[in-house]
Amino acid sequence: MARIQILELPTVYREKGDDETPFVIVIDQADDAFRHALAPTNEAMYEAQAALAEAIGARSILIFPGTVEIPANEVPVDPNGYPLKIRVEGDFEDFRAQVQDEIRKAQAQMGSAGLRRSV
Repeated sequence: MARIQILELPTVYREKGDDETPFVIVIDQADDAFRHALAPTNEAMYEAQAALAEAIGARSILIFPGTVEIPANEVPVDPNGYPLKIRVEGDFEDFRAQVQDEIRKAQAQMGSAGLRRSV
């Protein structure tokens, strides 16, 4: 039975802030009938496949007879077969020091500009 995966491509950053993460649809383990039904063999079929990709927002659709493993789609599991949950905690000591430095700089600039700090 054919399998559908999504392969994310590098994010496109734009000045206006409307960033985009393009993707490709990867269909693997496709049997001959499935591949021949969707794989473009002439200009009209190529245009139809391109229209389908555009309609779903994909850059392209790739079809393979064998198995294609996309490492980003793998879910790490523990010895019991349950998905691992990873928790990342920030280092707030460095952040706190950076914020305090910026506060001191701002206060110094205010003092040199003749502005007083209101308490």
